[in-house]
Amino acid sequence: MNKIFKRALIPNLMAASLMGVSLFPAQPASADEYILQDTAIGAGAGIVSGAIRGRGNVIRNAAKGAAAGAAVNAVHGTRRQPKNRQYRNIGQDIGVGAAAGAAAGAILNGGRDTAGSAVDGAAAGAAINILTNGKRR
Repeated sequence: MNKIFKRALIPNLMAASLMGVSLFPAQPASADEYILQDTAIGAGAGIVSGAIRGRGNVIRNAAKGAAAGAAVNAVHGTRRQPKNRQYRNIGQDIGVGAAAGAAAGAILNGGRDTAGSAVDGAAAGAAINILTNGKRR
């Protein structure tokens, strides 16, 4: 009975407990629900920018753009005044996107074409600002 219990029941209990535990963290951890939107816009802009420049592959360009989009969202959420959190700053979005794109490009490309990665990130930051009309809904 002991071997049957160990082999049949314990794995099922562990699987059920892991499923129950993993469902709770699936809820958003922060109050910022726009991170997926900004990340998706950044990934799309990274793909388009990389295709226009004719550099890199689609997945790397999407990863650089997504990193830029997430960074733009993260920096935007750190603004202190509610008015400044509601309206975006295009200069800040482009600068943060360029920095994050360069950092992601340095990691993904091994330090090659860092300026091009910064251009891809800046394009992602500009696209986020333009497509969201410079403000949050």
